[in-house]
Parts: sequence; C-alpha cells; structure tokens
Amino acid sequence: MTRPRILGIANQKGGVGKTTTTVNLATAMAAVGKRVLLVDLDPQGNASTGVGVPVSLRSPGSYAVLFGDVPVEEAVRNTAVPGMDIIPAASDLAGAEIELVPEEKREFFLYNSLTKTTGYDYILIDCPPALGLLTLNALVAADAVIVPLQCEFYALEGLSHLMRTIDVISRNLNPRLSLQGVVLTMFDRRNALSRQVEDEVRKHLGGKVYENIIPRNVRISEAPSHGKPVLIYDFKSAGAQAYIQLAREILQREAQLASKETLA
Repeated sequence: MTRPRILGIANQKGGVGKTTTTVNLATAMAAVGKRVLLVDLDPQGNASTGVGVPVSLRSPGSYAVLFGDVPVEEAVRNTAVPGMDIIPAASDLAGAEIELVPEEKREFFLYNSLTKTTGYDYILIDCPPALGLLTLNALVAADAVIVPLQCEFYALEGLSHLMRTIDVISRNLNPRLSLQGVVLTMFDRRNALSRQVEDEVRKHLGGKVYENIIPRNVRISEAPSHGKPVLIYDFKSAGAQAYIQLAREILQREAQLASKETLA
C-alpha cells in the first residue's frame, strides 16, 4: 500500500489561522474523496476541539504516538467527517518539549511513528505556534510544508525565519522537505495593508503563494466553538468555499508533482 503524503501546517506565529487551515483543509480533502489523518501536535489541542473530540477521549493521543507508547491505529479517533480521522492532543503533550531534550535522535520520533502508517492518502500535522522540538519533529516527518500567513506586517518577519528553518531542516535532517505553498489568511480586500502584504509576499515567493486566499469571515471564527469545521458548520459561507477552492489548488499541485516524479 502506498505511503501517505505527509504535510506539515506550520507557522511559529500564533493567531494566523494555522489550526483553522489544518482542520478545514483536511475536511475539504476528505470531501473530494481523499482519506485524511489529522495529527494534532499542538498542546493547546485546538484542532481536536475543532472537530468535536471531547477532552475525556483524547488519550492515548499524539503524545503516546510521538514517544512510541502506542501504535498509530490505537490513537486514531473517527470524526463526523467521512474519510477524516484524527490523532488528538491531550494535556500530556505539554511536557513533550522538555522530555525530548535529552533523547537521542529526538528529531525523528514522530517520523519513526508515522512512517509505517497506511490506509490514508494524506496526513496533515497541525504544528504548535513555535519552532521548538514538536514542530521540528513534524517537519522531519513531513514531505512538504504549508504555511498559513496572516495578512499583517509582522507576519512577513516571521515568514523569513520559518523559510530559513525549512531550508536548514531540508539540508541537514530531511532532504524530502519542501515548501508546498503559502496560504494568505484573514484577508480583507477593504484593507490596504492586506493588499500590500499580498503584493509583497507574491513578489518574493511568486508561484509558491496559492492563488486562493482565505478571507476574514465570521463563520470561520464561529465554527470551532461548535466543534465543527466551517465546511460542516456553514458550507455556503465564503470561508467554507475558500477552503474548498484552496484544497483543490493544493491537490492539483500535488498531482503535478507526482506526475513530474513519475516522469523522472
């Protein structure tokens, strides 16, 4: 059986729509027939909340998988979305950063746990908002990175730091790793700064920036409080439709990449 393609959703800055993008991208991929496993690697557990997994049902979760205490299949929970499962994050993940410090080959723990996973087309990893050992584990396990970028000035500074980190990891720890793309989030066309940030990012990264943009949308903000992705909460909303279009664009890029690898 073919190994799943692993995508890390990462940005060291919080509040940029990282978890929202992970949850809704996974939902949209499942909606078009892909089998998707979402891995909540953020100790805050927001992705788990966002798909309705109660705190009482989150162990064993990503902590146990990371340290090899249980096989992946024992930590997987079904979600209300057909074709999408999740490995949730429980409170024990909060101490993982410290526990990893003295371990040998600590960067490869998640890779070692996920490498034998089958039955999925994609594994999406929701990374914590920091470039610590949890995010490092996600990027070493991943084939590519998707970077959600909020359309504000400070986001540009964080992006350059993250790009350097991706480059260092690809050269030293994971030669498979590449930037799949940057998705602009919380975009407001009425705001001149949003347009300036878009222009600046497209100027520097060109085709690596997705054409489809995620707008600032109240339905996207409301959905997590109901334990649902916005595609389930309000399918017709502008936010839900934006994520559907983004998923199509990402899958199209994935298909083009697979085609090039086949020809090579």
